[in-house]
Amino acid sequence: MRVIAGDLKGQQLVAPRGWKVRPTSDRAREAIFSVLGDRVVEARVLDLYCGTGALAIEALSRGAAGATMVDRDTRAALGNVEHLGLSERVELVRADVARWLENREGGEEKLIFDLVFIDAPYRLADRVGQELDSQLSGLLGEGGRAIVESGARRPLRIDSLPRLRQRRYGAADVSIYGSPEQ
Repeated sequence: MRVIAGDLKGQQLVAPRGWKVRPTSDRAREAIFSVLGDRVVEARVLDLYCGTGALAIEALSRGAAGATMVDRDTRAALGNVEHLGLSERVELVRADVARWLENREGGEEKLIFDLVFIDAPYRLADRVGQELDSQLSGLLGEGGRAIVESGARRPLRIDSLPRLRQRRYGAADVSIYGSPEQ
């Protein structure tokens, strides 16, 4: 697994054997970022269920301003962030995503993101979809996009935002949500 394009193009990303992570394939990442295009430049990124951090790291390589990565176990992402020298541009949050989102609701200063990547464990699609549906529109800034990867057999659905695009890459379903362009 590697960074596809940008300043870190070709750099290897580590997904430790035996860990419960399923990194987004190079092919799917390349397609996602092709669709996002210049929207990535200077974007504030949120990577929920970040795993190895591959999606946020790809965004940073392509010019995103900074990223917040949230997962119960951030060791894989931490290893990649440190190896690539991205510590100053990344906030790693070790927490259950649903609890982090709930606690965020009560905070005085709510961060708004331009891009929100969601790559939850496929088996949790139903639960995660319900948890995120009420929260997602409050996470996205104007013109923001939510990129959701889930299992093609049981895709994670977000009803609170219009789906702008949907593609299948092997066993993965990738949907992009957000407000249509004016």
